[in-house]
Amino acid sequence: MSAKNEDSLKNIISHAKEYGFVFQSSEIYDGLSAVYDYGQLGSGLKNNIKEYWWKAMTQLHENIVGIDSAIFMHPTVWKASGHVDAFSDPLIDNKDSKKRYRADVLVEDYMAKIEGKVNKEIKKAEKRFGDAFNEAEYRKTNGRVLGYLEKINTIETELKTCLEENDNNRFKKLIEDLEIACPVSGSRNWTDVRQFNLMFNTEMGAVAEGASTVYLRPETAQGIFVNFLNVYKTGRMKLPFGIAQIGKAFRNEIVARQFIFRMREFEQMEMQFFVKPGEDKKWYDYWKQNRINWHNALGFSENDYRFHDHIKLAHYANAACDIEFNFPFGFKELEGIHSRTDFDLKSHEEHSGKKIQYFDSEENRNYTPYVVETSIGLDRMFLSILSKSYQNEKLEDGSERVVLKLPHFLAPIKLAVLPLVKKDGLAEKAREIMNNLKFDFTCQYDAKDSIGKRYRRQDAIGTPFCITIDHDTLNDNQVTIRNRDTMQQERISIDEINNVVSKAVDIKETLKKLN
Repeated sequence: MSAKNEDSLKNIISHAKEYGFVFQSSEIYDGLSAVYDYGQLGSGLKNNIKEYWWKAMTQLHENIVGIDSAIFMHPTVWKASGHVDAFSDPLIDNKDSKKRYRADVLVEDYMAKIEGKVNKEIKKAEKRFGDAFNEAEYRKTNGRVLGYLEKINTIETELKTCLEENDNNRFKKLIEDLEIACPVSGSRNWTDVRQFNLMFNTEMGAVAEGASTVYLRPETAQGIFVNFLNVYKTGRMKLPFGIAQIGKAFRNEIVARQFIFRMREFEQMEMQFFVKPGEDKKWYDYWKQNRINWHNALGFSENDYRFHDHIKLAHYANAACDIEFNFPFGFKELEGIHSRTDFDLKSHEEHSGKKIQYFDSEENRNYTPYVVETSIGLDRMFLSILSKSYQNEKLEDGSERVVLKLPHFLAPIKLAVLPLVKKDGLAEKAREIMNNLKFDFTCQYDAKDSIGKRYRRQDAIGTPFCITIDHDTLNDNQVTIRNRDTMQQERISIDEINNVVSKAVDIKETLKKLN
């Protein structure tokens, strides 16, 4: 991570704490590593993100329904899913810095540096040739770029082999051959690569001797699969149909870093879409496009998102890709789209002894549906929105303001009500207005400090609109409404407030872009 990006992430973390978005868990006891609490504004933003996802899935698709399964599940569930035997990360330690890293991430970061060199060459050529520049042709013909791309392909092939074969010795050799150094110590004094299972386990039972081992779920998807028959039968569902869920998951991440990007307790928004065998490719492509549209509807730059096909396919998948986002620390996974075949349902059928199939009345036969999954980390989504919304603006008068340009419908506070002064009946009038508006919007009343300082506070938490009640309000029944993004102000009647704000902050306007 460059110094500039590192400073950017530090500023975001500092801002998140200062204004009540995210706190370190158990902070008064010096915190708990890689565990965070969401504050009064953070929980509001988080809930709004959930609503956006939930409505896009279950309200816009009549064939997708939602459930809420338990965190604790029968231990055999995780045997059937493959997590007991195969849910591990390849980790390596640097003997000098005593720091631990994921071996695959070290190699991926190395490839990203080479890719950075490619982009640098392209930018130089683009500047040199101007409008006549053809990037696709340049990539195919420039010797230096071809050399870089060939090196990336060679490394990627070797990395895929290491991951697929779980060959730890080969993994270490790859890291040594590439002369990858520890980012902290700068040395290449590495331990062997080892595999670490990521599931938390605990005991369920009255006494330890009679207790059985259960796991904190590492994903929410299995709660959907084990409920397939329940939903299919009680909901009278017909293929294709989906089951959506939002819930907590837990992974014993050995290398947890980058704020809320990688945590031990996190939240997922997952949807499993059940399809007829042979139609999985069609629906995989459909959900790739659907999900990138959902992200782009937020209004950030489309260049902040990209698809990345998986180097190593999971044991259950025949196709998989990530939607990566340009975080302050570079492009990283935000959401995964996976074609899971019929692995999960067949495996649970085998381990449970129950028939888990779909009856196709048109073909008069039973079969096991295939599954296409969309899985997004809610906390990562939160970080992506926070990092792109955070801006430090220089104003025309030479001053600066920190503003969160959150998409209006996601802002935790939609409207701030500000009496110009506390006296002369302005505070009472402001309270009267707020009491009428609070049924439609999450409002905040603020009467402390100068009006300029109050505007800055609302900018910093992302409030789209402020209305100011002044002495003229008592006579003409009008207020001043201020737009967060443009800082423009205009007088409108009190009766107009609801219509003006509703139109701007209604989630419906964003959902319409997805139809």
